Amino acid sequence: MAESFPMIGGNGTYSYTKNSQYQKEASDIAKEMIKEAVIEKLDPKTILSGTSTAFHIVDFGCSVGPNTFFTVQNLIEAVETKFSSIIFQGLENPPTTTSKTLELEFQVFFNDHTRNDFNTLFTSLPPDRRYHAAAAPGSFHGRLFPRASIQLAHSSYALQWLSKVPEGLTDRKSTAWNGAMVHYTDSSEQVLNAYAGQYEKDMGVFLSARAEEIVSGGLVVLILPGIPDGVRHSEIPANVFYTFLGSSLLDLVHEGIVDKAEVDAFNLPIYAPSNSELRKLIEKNGSFSIERLEVTIPNSQAKIDSSHVHSLIMHFRAALGGIFSKHFGNDVVEKMFDKTLAKSEEISKTLNTIYPLLTHFFVVLKRN
Repeated sequence: MAESFPMIGGNGTYSYTKNSQYQKEASDIAKEMIKEAVIEKLDPKTILSGTSTAFHIVDFGCSVGPNTFFTVQNLIEAVETKFSSIIFQGLENPPTTTSKTLELEFQVFFNDHTRNDFNTLFTSLPPDRRYHAAAAPGSFHGRLFPRASIQLAHSSYALQWLSKVPEGLTDRKSTAWNGAMVHYTDSSEQVLNAYAGQYEKDMGVFLSARAEEIVSGGLVVLILPGIPDGVRHSEIPANVFYTFLGSSLLDLVHEGIVDKAEVDAFNLPIYAPSNSELRKLIEKNGSFSIERLEVTIPNSQAKIDSSHVHSLIMHFRAALGGIFSKHFGNDVVEKMFDKTLAKSEEISKTLNTIYPLLTHFFVVLKRN
């Protein structure tokens, strides 16, 4: 069973709701790309049949909003644009409709782990939404829906999460032991290989599950962090933050606040693949054609100062605070982020040398 690593729920200072602007930025950049992909690649002859005009969409790893609502609206508008321009011309058995333009009924499933704050999500649903909303709790590292029941799937900034911490990282006898480190950044090749191996397993499970659920000709749109081929893992901004968080924990060890054994026993279950690595995994699965796999670099020219670092730290706290607190406790996590904040100037200097390499992958897959 996959482990659960939910974002911080609610609407508080450190909640994901208040600190997810970078994921929103990635979605905004992809908005036109998604529209183009749906219009070009979504085939009505393989999506709808008979008299049904129901269209099923799922957002995997939706968290607590509001980004998922913006994404869903974007997806729906793209589908409507696609189908309103076609009106099923040339189909042998077009659906029965009394309208001059096709009127689709949208069913949207919001998926995340069972421990996700679905209460906050559903109490903040847009009142003017034009879709039926339902929760689909459970790990996307496995089946969630009936066979051939979903026409369009989406996931943004979720697939970097592994189903579990790779094996061997906390075993002193293992060549992949990762003592005093919280991530694979700057660790040994054996540690990196352990992460890559777990990612390969998880992505294989994800793709196989989606292959069962997506109708033939349906689309899967993915936005996920990654690295360009040839770039070192230590040159990725998120990985830099993981390193600084780890160093703050070691500061607390030196002050006698945290036992080093606790740090040795902790590793972040997060991995960012290279574009060639991701392509190979998709091709290995064989259930999807790769319609697009592109590298985007948002805010590539932005200069990072200390105030920007503070915003970034709040973002990482919303995303990672829960998993750190589960292991170390709230008091330690509070001190860890305070110490990391005190290193803002050092962090900004580091990020300004690598920030243009902040990379997201935009991927469009079509079910064979």
